[in-house]
Amino acid sequence: MTSHQPARTGVVIVGSVTADVTTFSQRLPARGETILGDQFTLLLGGKGANQAVAAGLAGARTSFVGCVGDDLFHDLVVDGLSSAGVDLTHLRTVPGPTGIAHIRVDASAQNDIVMVPLANAQLNPEQIDAALAALAPTTSVLLTQLETPASLTLHITSRAREHGMTVVLDPAPAAPLDAEVWRYIDIVTPNETEASLLSGIEVTDAASAERAGYWFLAQGVGAAVITMAEKGSCVVTPEGTTFIDPIPMEPVDTTAAGDAYAGYLGAALAEGADLASATRLASAAGAITVTRQGASPSLPHRAEVDALLATRG
Repeated sequence: MTSHQPARTGVVIVGSVTADVTTFSQRLPARGETILGDQFTLLLGGKGANQAVAAGLAGARTSFVGCVGDDLFHDLVVDGLSSAGVDLTHLRTVPGPTGIAHIRVDASAQNDIVMVPLANAQLNPEQIDAALAALAPTTSVLLTQLETPASLTLHITSRAREHGMTVVLDPAPAAPLDAEVWRYIDIVTPNETEASLLSGIEVTDAASAERAGYWFLAQGVGAAVITMAEKGSCVVTPEGTTFIDPIPMEPVDTTAAGDAYAGYLGAALAEGADLASATRLASAAGAITVTRQGASPSLPHRAEVDALLATRG
């Protein structure tokens, strides 16, 4: 009797989940100042959860590994992830409050964020090991970020590599990493700010993005994808550098654009796309996201992304 191996087309996200408390106002208040805002939203967020929603909407079989509190935000998190088709077998409910992100967005679509980890701090090696072992037979890509406890990044990436997964790190929010982590990362996806902070090379244009990309390769990373918003993306691999043209859009709120990018990149790689094709799909997903308010509600469905790419030939 032959046993059929399930295809490894799944994506697993190990990361953070928050309830996003967002205010919209014409400008951000000065220190000590109170201003009147225009709008308020309370929605599912967190870099990990947003990337899981994006990968789910992209059509990938998506699983999420993280921790949620047993408070009044628990159902908001579960419902938001489930509605994008994300498998929550490895989402653990822990006593106490769910992580919170306090986001302020101004009229020019710029934002600032204070993220309080709370339940996210309970993620532990045992939970990660159990999840990755269970998912390994069906999963080829792991996405992770830096909103989970810093001490776990090496564990997450090395364990995923042991299971033969392609490891994608979105190094956000940027923080210094254990030098050993880099060699377990197949693809790193920093934006200009994160690339500058991590590499020490100020990224302002294509040439400096390429230099920063080579810095990541020198640390042991397989490939670097540096995203530069309206300037496009720079893909640096040992074979050379490719620039992916930007898709011009009128921004409304840039929250979660990077998460849309990462989730779609992971989904495309899990489908078997090459890195250049995957970054084009990811760029289109990010472009649509900036035209909408909010984090998870602004994440596009696959049909919209394919349609945008089709119109651009």
